[in-house]
Amino acid sequence: MPPAHTGAPVTAGASTSSSPEAPAAQAPATEAPVVEAPAVEAHAPGRPGYRRLSLALFAAGLATFALLYSTQALLPAISAGFGVTAGQASWTVSAATGALALFVLPLSALSERFGRTRMMTCSMAVAVGVGLLVPLAPSLEWLIALRAVQGAAIAGIPASAMACLAEEVKPKALVAAIGLFVAGNSIGGMSGRLVTGWAAQVWGWRGGLLAVGLLSLACAAVFLVLLPRARFFRPASLNPRAVGRTVAGHLRDPLLLRLYGIGALFMTVFGAVYTVIGYRLVDEPFSLGQGVIGSIFLIYLVGTVSSAAAGRLVARTGRRGALYLAVTTTALGLFLSLADSLASILLGLVLITAGFFAGHAVASAAVSRTAKTGRAQASALYQSAYYIGSSAGGTLGALAYHSAGWAATVTIALLAVVGVVSITLYGSHAARAAHAAALPAR
Repeated sequence: MPPAHTGAPVTAGASTSSSPEAPAAQAPATEAPVVEAPAVEAHAPGRPGYRRLSLALFAAGLATFALLYSTQALLPAISAGFGVTAGQASWTVSAATGALALFVLPLSALSERFGRTRMMTCSMAVAVGVGLLVPLAPSLEWLIALRAVQGAAIAGIPASAMACLAEEVKPKALVAAIGLFVAGNSIGGMSGRLVTGWAAQVWGWRGGLLAVGLLSLACAAVFLVLLPRARFFRPASLNPRAVGRTVAGHLRDPLLLRLYGIGALFMTVFGAVYTVIGYRLVDEPFSLGQGVIGSIFLIYLVGTVSSAAAGRLVARTGRRGALYLAVTTTALGLFLSLADSLASILLGLVLITAGFFAGHAVASAAVSRTAKTGRAQASALYQSAYYIGSSAGGTLGALAYHSAGWAATVTIALLAVVGVVSITLYGSHAARAAHAAALPAR
């Protein structure tokens, strides 16, 4: 916290001359009381600034993640509208998440120079503006291009929001404030799919995208009205070499690399399943409507619970134990989803969602603990890997479904699960070897 400003001492009745000939017998000056400006304090719960900042970032998270996945629930309708395959339509999701993965690191560096609030405001304006243009896309190629621009703009929100909270909020209140931002992400991702699904059932897929664009516009207005002025941000010089050295150091850390791989593979599972599930449920024997398919994403609420419980799980079983439990739950859900029963599919989605969010929470928290310096860059690299996994999972899962059906999509997801298990087993072996090497020789 910056020190409080202090007023300069004021001298009553003293001569302002500095001449050496000033009378020696002059009465001593009497100093007036020093008046200090009140210290600027970080935001704390119960205060208006804290509420405004928390709600502003909640609205930002809701808007941007509603936009990010807005086409996912509409993929069957987009395929029908443009006469394209599931794999081709899936690029409307993969282009956005892939662009986010590419831009999150450079935008996190720019926020260090130009400010968190400025970066978030510009990102929000571009993402929402493009969101209002997306329903007008005349072709699939235009839709994919607009979605890529939107994903690149959205990258400025997670790149800056966490750092903003860390700077502006008292440390004891930071976890709660970040929790509210993450809740906005989760609810935004869910509501975007829900709103587009039901709106599309009435007005078509373009109407669904327009509905989520208008929802995000309202959230952006709330964000701009509530966001307080940053008080503790101090611009840093933009030094690409220093950033490059920090990133290179993280990429040489074996534990961080394993965590990035785990995050990417977990998101491959999640991206494959939720990109393709709409196609399965719109086909025989289910033939569900677009609105009902959008409602399937209410299962995301399970993930909110499981991610919140991840900390307690790690305390009981350790990080690797929690990861094993998460992948086991995810794999069980994938096998259940193979049945031609709607109840079995829904239960499978519940388990997949619970396992994914728990694993993601464990891995992302471990990144923050592992990185001793450059935590912003370490987290940005994790987010890059995470959204690369989303893009890969969505595209590969859709291509597999188009070629050989749902069982092929599940196979892609199970291969990613095996990858998580392999990385975790290797990490356990490496930890045991390092522990044995540290023991004194007998």
